[in-house]
Amino acid sequence: MDDVKIGEILLPGDEDTQDRRERQVRARFWPTLKRAVRQVPFSRDLIAAYYCAIDRRTPTRVRGVLLAALAYFIMPIDFLPDMFVLVGFTDDVAVLAAAFRMIQGHIADRHYEAADLALADNPDIADGVRGK
Repeated sequence: MDDVKIGEILLPGDEDTQDRRERQVRARFWPTLKRAVRQVPFSRDLIAAYYCAIDRRTPTRVRGVLLAALAYFIMPIDFLPDMFVLVGFTDDVAVLAAAFRMIQGHIADRHYEAADLALADNPDIADGVRGK
């Protein structure tokens, strides 16, 4: 994937687009993460990004970029279909890493605290984060 394609994916979108993406992300984030946790090297950061994206205190542009990246992550069909073990989430990881670079510093301690609580409540995901 080249930077132009990733840049297109990460467009924040208007308010309606963000609302639609947020509904999709809320509905499909956790099941997708459970499937991908062992292939995403920064799952704790990904969970914190989820909480940042749904936090109304997060600036609109930042929410838009994160929602776009998370929507791409949960899409069942993307550049490299996620069903291909080991490489299926490679493009998702690239998009997420680019989003994290774009919004660096906006994922707050409260988002990491929420991620840690979610990991404590989901031992199957936490084991994947730890590589068990």
